Amino acid sequence: EVQFVESGGGLVQAGGSLRLSCVGIGVTFGDYAIGWFRQAPGKEREEVSCLSAYDGSTTYTESVKGRFTMSSDKTKSTAYLQMNSLKPEDTAVYYCAANLMRKACGARRVYEYAYFGQGTQVTVSS
Repeated sequence: EVQFVESGGGLVQAGGSLRLSCVGIGVTFGDYAIGWFRQAPGKEREEVSCLSAYDGSTTYTESVKGRFTMSSDKTKSTAYLQMNSLKPEDTAVYYCAANLMRKACGARRVYEYAYFGQGTQVTVSS
């Protein structure tokens, strides 16, 4: 059974940093694109970043470019999201998941992803 377990969230002041981790169980990172998502109260889930299974390249939503960095350790089946210069609008539950339909990033279709974990709460105070 495939599942992801996210961790690393917490409460941080604006301008601070957090590093999220996502451990994949029963999944090989080279088989799927891996995405980080977030969902704030009353808003739709959005893709924050994506890691291509082809070449390890990453894409980011515009609002986090230059502040967030996604990486992975395939030997540990773990993805990371380093979040710097955090803003109150980054407050959300963060999830990771696997794209079952493609190995490349760019389509940004949430419905293509599956095996979302329980998420980790990130709260940024002003």
